[in-house]
Amino acid sequence: MTPTTETMVGIGGAAESTDMVLNIGPQHPSTHGVLRLKLVLDGERIQHAEPVIGYMHRGAEKLFEARDYRQIIMLANRHDWLSAFSNELGVVLGVERMLGMEVPPRAVWTRTLLAELNRVLNHLMFLGSYPLELGGITPIFYAFTEREELQHVMEEVSGGRMHYMFNRVGGLKEDLPAGWATRAREAVSGVRSRMDRFDGLVLGNEIFRGRTRGVGVLSPEAVHAYGVSGPIARASGVDFDLRRDEPYLAYGELQDTLKVVTRQEGDCLARFECLLEQTHNALDLADACLDRLAELPPGPINQRLPKVLKAPEGHTYAWTENPLGINGYYLVSKGEKTPYRLKLRSASYNNIQALTELLPGTLVADMVAILGSLFFVVGDIDK
Repeated sequence: MTPTTETMVGIGGAAESTDMVLNIGPQHPSTHGVLRLKLVLDGERIQHAEPVIGYMHRGAEKLFEARDYRQIIMLANRHDWLSAFSNELGVVLGVERMLGMEVPPRAVWTRTLLAELNRVLNHLMFLGSYPLELGGITPIFYAFTEREELQHVMEEVSGGRMHYMFNRVGGLKEDLPAGWATRAREAVSGVRSRMDRFDGLVLGNEIFRGRTRGVGVLSPEAVHAYGVSGPIARASGVDFDLRRDEPYLAYGELQDTLKVVTRQEGDCLARFECLLEQTHNALDLADACLDRLAELPPGPINQRLPKVLKAPEGHTYAWTENPLGINGYYLVSKGEKTPYRLKLRSASYNNIQALTELLPGTLVADMVAILGSLFFVVGDIDK
């Protein structure tokens, strides 16, 4: 029998499918801060995506255990630096629940007002930065103009521009300055009158719509599976908002004004539309809070606390509808002046996991559009 010889001829790498691993970040112009995306590519199409986190980790949860209940507010308001006031709220609500403390009505309504102003500040940043990531430079200037007007009133009332440190266990640091409500109302009215810039300039832009419509579709099933919340979840048709479904602060009395914005498409465009419409509603809620504050009789803004504040032994869970989604605070106390454990559930940490679902099968060119539409803050991921 004649032996058979087999010969394999190489015809070049182009005939084979070759995967390439591409690192986006941790320092990269297309990422928010120090996030790293590990992508496996087949040509220009993403086959696999893995968010690699931890480059900004500060160990805040461990630091909570070495600070008393007044000091941990400072740590809590920094992880999402665009939502500092809202971050403080979850901590003080958890401690007040442990103490069985009732907060004066004036403090409740003022907290609600400042939380909604903080929501507008947060959303304006993303309404301006997201078009910038897709090549539109003009909206960011308008966004910062409107932010500055609201920052003035937030700075006047608290003394801080980013980290307000205005919440206290039992209420707020101090009462509102004389004439502040009038200036706040003028700022809200001025911002509302110019919000149509984003409707026309961004949503009316055919290039923006072409880059975002039908791109990065997140299904309701994936929203539930990954624990996605906030405007991103509602853009996929998941109709859930703690302000309506489990009211806290004064939201139970604002149901006529509160509008939970949803979309069904679940794509990048739907997420932007939810964010924009939610900003309009937050301005309406701020006006409603100002109206109610004007009707309230003079009264205390906080409760008197002992020199050493100790929470009774036990545990509780408080959660809030932060601008980027649900924030949860699981507090465990052993009866000391410091928390035994304070576990923070941040919105961005869960939301960013959805990238493993959204990016595979898409083009590299769409990666930035999808990444930016998740509206996250890296410090909120790493804590």
